[in-house]
This record gives sequence, C-alpha cells and structure tokens, in this order.
Amino acid sequence: MAGRLDGKIALVTGGSSGIGRATAQIFAREGAKVVVADVSTAGGEETVQLIKAAGGEAIFVHTDVSSPAAVEAMVKRTVETYGRLDCAFNNAGIEGTLQQTSEYDEAMWDRVVAINLKGVWLCMKYELQQMLRQGSGAIVNTASAAGLVGIPNLSAYVAAKHGVVGLTKTAALEYAKSGIRINAVCPGGVETPMVKRIFGDNPQFAEAAMAAEPVGRFAQPAEIGEAVVWLCSDAASFVTGLAMAVDGGWVAQ
Repeated sequence: MAGRLDGKIALVTGGSSGIGRATAQIFAREGAKVVVADVSTAGGEETVQLIKAAGGEAIFVHTDVSSPAAVEAMVKRTVETYGRLDCAFNNAGIEGTLQQTSEYDEAMWDRVVAINLKGVWLCMKYELQQMLRQGSGAIVNTASAAGLVGIPNLSAYVAAKHGVVGLTKTAALEYAKSGIRINAVCPGGVETPMVKRIFGDNPQFAEAAMAAEPVGRFAQPAEIGEAVVWLCSDAASFVTGLAMAVDGGWVAQ
C-alpha cells in the first residue's frame, strides 16, 4: 500500500528527539525521504538510523536554526541531495526558563526568541524560496497551546509561540496562490525531554498539568506527528493558515 507522501522530500528541524524525531519517522513511514536537522549531532544521527532500520531513507544535517547561514546551507543541502523540498516541519525550539516577566533574564529572552521565532522565520525564508521555484510545497510550524493562550512564568516562550502563529497566518495568505500551504500545530502537554525539563523534579507540578488536560494525560510525540504529516499531505489540500490545537482539548476550556 502506497504511503501518503511517496516520492516527497521532507525536512524536519529539531529532529533529534521528541516531536521532531517522531514526525521524521512518520514522514519516512509514509514514503518520504527525510532530512533531519538539529544542533544535536548524536540525536539527529540516531533518528536517521532509526528511519533506516525501518526501511526508510534519511540524512542528517547539523543546523543551528538561529543562524541564517546555517539555515540557508540546510535547505541547499536538502536540494543538492534530493532535488527538491516538498514538506518542511519547522519544529526546533527551546523552553527557556520559568521566571516572572519582570525578572526574566534578558540573555535568555533573546535566545528563546532567536530559536523559537526568528529560527522559524529563517527556515521559512529559505524553504519558501525553493518552494516558489518549484511552484508547490507545504510548511508546518511548531507553535504551542502557549501560542494561543497565556501561561504564567513563560513569557519569552509564550511571546515567541504567539509570534509563530501570527507569522504562519501571514505567510499563508502571502503564498496561498503560489501552490504553497502553511500551517502550524499547537501542542499541549507532550511526553518529551523538553516537558520533562520544565517540570524538573516536581512530580506534583506534572500531575497538576496532566489533570488540567481534559483527556487526563499528556500526548505522545507521534500524536503530534500524525497531525503534522496530515497537514503536509494532499488530504489537507484546502487547509492553509490554520493554527491547529493538538492538545487534548486544553485550550477549549
């Protein structure tokens, strides 16, 4: 049975773990050749090996998404290797620190915004240039439930993720007649290394966060990945400019 993305070329940033790794694996399962990009070489190479072990095709490209030169080189390597770029999942991100707005460290603020917002814009900038040459493409950005509502003590993260939602909508309108669809996923709590870092050694905090989810649990990374791959597939051919909450109903409360 043919996959939903047979013959497509997919790029995943932040592909060394969590949602990025799971989505890269689903892209490969659905027939795409995958470019895994991350600052973590060990994790990114491990994702590639997992894809290959399952019969897929993938390469790793070391990339810092806050660096324009690195992002341009990432897209160039993708096209040099596979000839085109059909699907891009701009997922790389960091959580920053838990601090009230008035106390938030300026250097950390700049780093969170550089990776979570500017990094998404840089990726889109170079991906869009290639997709415009092709006349087609699909981009999905990782925003967050924190891109739809406020969360205390995460001001930089929340601001950046709201920015990703706005950037997604604006670009979707700009390229709607160019054969390029642009959407965002807005995950709630997900069982990832990032979420574990946020909760740290505070199991009561984690339990309270899970209890706040109407479904009573966190998502598995693959549950977010399935939404991403659907948005990149022809099944979502009339979907663009959407900030899709994949959050167990959290923001519906």
